[in-house]
Amino acid sequence: MLLKLKKYRFLFEELVKRDFKKKYKRTVLGMAWSMLSPLLTLLVMAMVFGNFFGRSTEHFIIYLFSGNLLFSYFNDATTGGMRSLMSNATIFTKVDVPKYMFLLSRNVQALINFVLTLIIYFLFVFTEGLNFWWGFLTLLYPIIFITIFNIGLGMVLSALYVFFRDMEYLYSVFTMLLMYCSAIFYTVDSFSIQAQSMFRLNPVYVYISYFRQIVIAGQIPSIEIHVLCAVYALIMLGAGSWMYKKYNHQFLYYI
Repeated sequence: MLLKLKKYRFLFEELVKRDFKKKYKRTVLGMAWSMLSPLLTLLVMAMVFGNFFGRSTEHFIIYLFSGNLLFSYFNDATTGGMRSLMSNATIFTKVDVPKYMFLLSRNVQALINFVLTLIIYFLFVFTEGLNFWWGFLTLLYPIIFITIFNIGLGMVLSALYVFFRDMEYLYSVFTMLLMYCSAIFYTVDSFSIQAQSMFRLNPVYVYISYFRQIVIAGQIPSIEIHVLCAVYALIMLGAGSWMYKKYNHQFLYYI
């Protein structure tokens, strides 16, 4: 894969540039929306849920921002990844190029947007008076694995979307359900021990939980959390790679 990316480096770079230009075409603020959009979402969620959960949750704004930050990255990368093959059908039906390049270019764009928002996130952390300690370096761990998870799930979704156009509508419902199951604006402390363990079946919650433990609690997450971060990502990447390899030649017949 790396050798092919090097071979098609110019095309890959052009795809990333094109996705950026397409997303912010005819907008006044341009890339500033990458940072402004999650901030507006944070403001709305803080206004709606602040009175219900804010009083009992320490550093509620950072708690909320952590969940919204990771979930928005997940949603942006996977939703865009799902459409990556169909939106580039005119290219790979005429030119023999690796199809995963379109998915990777879309994930690079989502990652850049995430990093820009992450800068704003750290500014909020600073204004909240939370300590910046060496453990912040370990935040690279969940970022790397949620990126791998997004790529793997994007492969699965984009392959299914070629064969079943209903996936776009089903996935939008699924992400809405997943958002409410990711404890973005509420805590899981009020649930039973058994119910709390069920939350760990949700990969997005695991990555969010890692961020919160480092930034808010100032603690290194348990070995279990580290293992889950890696396992979920590698399983999803394996499933996505398998689907691309198995149905690679069939994509052309369903475009």
